[in-house]
Amino acid sequence: MFVYLQPQFDYFITMKQFFKFTFASMLGFVIGSIVLIFFLAGLIGGIAAGFSEEPQEIKLDANSVLHLKINYEVPERTDKNSFNLGALGLPEGPRAFGLNDILSNIKKAAEDEQIKGILLEVDMSVNSYAVLEEIRNQLIEFKKSKKFIIAYTEMTDEHGYYLASIADKFYLNPSGDLLLNGFASQVVYLKGALEKLGLEPQLIRHGKYKAAGEPLIAKSMSAENRSQIESYMGSLYHHFTANVAKARKKSAKEVEDIINTLQIREGGDAVKLGMIDGLKYADEVEAEVKRKAGIGEKDKLNLVSLGKYKYANAKVSTSENKIAVIYCTGDIVGGKSADGTMGSETICEGIRKVREDNNFKALVLRISSPGGSALASDIIWREIVLTKKVKPVVVSMGDVAASGGYFIAAPADVIVAQPNTITGSIGVFGLLMNARELIENKLGLKVETVKFGEFADLGMPDRALSTSEREIIQHTIDKIYNDFIKRVADGRKLTVEQVDSIAQGRVWSGLDAKKIGLVDEFGGLDRAIDIAVAKAKLEDFRVVNLPEQKDPLQEIISSLSGGAQSWFMKRQLGHNYHWIQEIQEITRYQGIQARMDYNLRIE
Repeated sequence: MFVYLQPQFDYFITMKQFFKFTFASMLGFVIGSIVLIFFLAGLIGGIAAGFSEEPQEIKLDANSVLHLKINYEVPERTDKNSFNLGALGLPEGPRAFGLNDILSNIKKAAEDEQIKGILLEVDMSVNSYAVLEEIRNQLIEFKKSKKFIIAYTEMTDEHGYYLASIADKFYLNPSGDLLLNGFASQVVYLKGALEKLGLEPQLIRHGKYKAAGEPLIAKSMSAENRSQIESYMGSLYHHFTANVAKARKKSAKEVEDIINTLQIREGGDAVKLGMIDGLKYADEVEAEVKRKAGIGEKDKLNLVSLGKYKYANAKVSTSENKIAVIYCTGDIVGGKSADGTMGSETICEGIRKVREDNNFKALVLRISSPGGSALASDIIWREIVLTKKVKPVVVSMGDVAASGGYFIAAPADVIVAQPNTITGSIGVFGLLMNARELIENKLGLKVETVKFGEFADLGMPDRALSTSEREIIQHTIDKIYNDFIKRVADGRKLTVEQVDSIAQGRVWSGLDAKKIGLVDEFGGLDRAIDIAVAKAKLEDFRVVNLPEQKDPLQEIISSLSGGAQSWFMKRQLGHNYHWIQEIQEITRYQGIQARMDYNLRIE
């Protein structure tokens, strides 16, 4: 019995320990899960509070100074996801303040008795000159309040300098760099690389200046493309030098000579030439800001960040009269909008909402797009035409409103742009890829086709287009081009012949676009809203931004998944990230395109 029972007893002890540890583990898991749930609930609650759209009134101290740092790529509007994910050790995501908040807060600061001036910090910038123009113009308006602007940089180029040049005083760190060496743009031609891969792009287009697909079919720049780039880039450059000259009390020729011969090799050169006001460290600049703001030497300088100032003296209009501002940004595609694209379905939903709601009195389209799908552009165009029949429609062009971006702008009552906006590119192209060499000789594959109908396999990647197939596609593209120039002619009250002569895919600066009738006047989004208000004959109103942005928690999930990849690549590649973007954009060339080659970056 004893011998027999001992194993049972051992078994019993073993099972007892097993259940003990199992239940302990289960209990620990349950308790841990409960704690985790409460922790996440608190975290999410904190995040939700941080995302709150309700203005939280901020009390400012007397003699405060608005601290404006432009050291990032400014989006059109502030992303709803403004929570600091970096504090959690996670990718920060798109939390930069948008152009809308920057402009409105500079305007508010001009009237705020607690704000004595602005400390403007600039850096090496990737912002377009049209975006910088809007901020710069708002800063010039701010100076009319007789308040000071002091600018400081450790390192900047023409982009940051363009902003800082209007400051009362502009200082460079004694060990810093100021690079004023002119404008340059590069285009990467891919034909040689595609040949090595066994790929033959088949580009069919209308417009001798339509260069969006040129890098795929050529190894060097065409004379027409070089001509148009020199034209609009030269327009932007001369506008830049003229405005800098005015701000620094010089002639445009003096500024161009300084830049063209690279006269600024070190900080001292910039001081001698009168392009900056001195060399100072950050603490020395802070001491001067204190004196300007009337703060004692030993007292603390109250620098108010844009994030904080947004909620100071916040005014919320309750007017029933609404002006809609629909942001049309990114490549034009079919379906819903996503990162970097505007989907026809999303934009059209917003336009219909404005048209059908009697409380919306006018529509302003803020367009920052190089174009995209011809079909999606046409779908958006139709909704704008229908809306124009019942309400004023005004377009505000951002950094670029070209090709499909101009297509949707054309029917507006008034088009407002900056002198350095990139626009035009009225042309159409289609792209197919012949991968026969890659498929058969590189990969060793063989494609066999069985078909009923001569053109059943049109566009298949295993062969080149036949002459008759090219003619069919060219006919379709020619038709879309003719529709394009007809709609521009109708919208701009020009003849088709007039539009054709300035179209052909040619890109124009805003300055030149106004001369040829593609743009009505210069200004930013505020000017477009003022025009819409006047046309709607309103005395009181409030602005409603559309499309509605994603729920903040969805943005967090995006940041932790696909968004994290983009964040990481941008962080590692810096300014070189645009090379990756170019390759990504080529993959969007599906169907017939009305787009410009806006990968031309002015450095």
